[in-house]
Parts: sequence; structure tokens; C-alpha cells
Amino acid sequence: MDIAQNSISAGASCITVDVCEDAALDRLTIRIVDNGRGMTAEQVARVIDPFFTTRTTRKVGLGIPLFKMEAEMTGGGLRIDSEPGKGTTVTAEFVPSHVDFIPLGDINETILLLITCNTDRDFVFHHRIDDREFTLDTRELRGILGEEVELNVPDVVAWMRDFLKEQTESIKGEKI
Repeated sequence: MDIAQNSISAGASCITVDVCEDAALDRLTIRIVDNGRGMTAEQVARVIDPFFTTRTTRKVGLGIPLFKMEAEMTGGGLRIDSEPGKGTTVTAEFVPSHVDFIPLGDINETILLLITCNTDRDFVFHHRIDDREFTLDTRELRGILGEEVELNVPDVVAWMRDFLKEQTESIKGEKI
């Protein structure tokens, strides 16, 4: 959530959250891609320091350092690719079987919260488990619903919640 919030603060109009689980490789990869203002190479090198932040509302930034620490605790790692004016990609890789792996939590509700609290942005959520996957793209929803319907209208929120639940159960191989 915090990493996606960084993208919003960086002026991104579209944020992609990609969650890929690969049982054969024992890997969980989380990638957040945005089209925000991006960072210089110096900023990328410093962003893992909790006492460095590009935000003006506070003097510390713990999201990236904690994300990096959690990935490394499991034997994984974190990579940041960014270019000023083009956006940023943050990729964290985890080893789910590692004793220090912290469960992912309710990613569907996190995505839903991001969408409904930031209706002026677009989000693409892609979730893959082995060879099964699904995508929720708010640009497609806006195309179907029309510009006059906001994505935080209760009926739309209920539909997105149901869609995310059904699709997640489907890719996990659970009975719907």
C-alpha cells in the first residue's frame, strides 16, 4: 500500500500492481510500476535510507526500506528502476517457504482501497499464480461504465470486490 501511495504522491496517473506467485521456483514477486515523475539515479540510491524521502509532508520514508528488509529476510531482494519524467518500477522478490516470510495479507482489499480512494487515477492489478492469472484494469471499467460513473459508487465497489474474490479463488484452484 505504501509503495503504491508513493506512486500517487509522485504524480502517477496509472499504477500497475503485479503479484506473481511461482510455486515451482518458490518465489513471490511484487512489482509496482508507475508513470509518475520518476527519480534520478542519486535518489534511487538514497531511497532505501529511512531518513530520505521525496515527500514534503514528513522527514522519513519507511515504505521502501521496510519492503527491502522484508524481501531480503526471506532470501529475496528489491530492485528499483526509475527515470525522471518516465516513472518508477519497484520489484520485490520473496521466498515464500522461508521461515521469515510475512504473509501477503488481503491484497484484494488493498487494491480495492487504492482504487476507491484515488478515483482520479487508474490502476491495473494483475495477479498470477503459476499458470493461472487475471487482471483488473480501471481503464477498462471506465470504458464500460462511462465517465459519469465513479469507481467508488457502492454498486461498482461491490462488483469489484466480488470480481477480485472470484478471480482469486479461481486462480488458487478453489471452488467458486
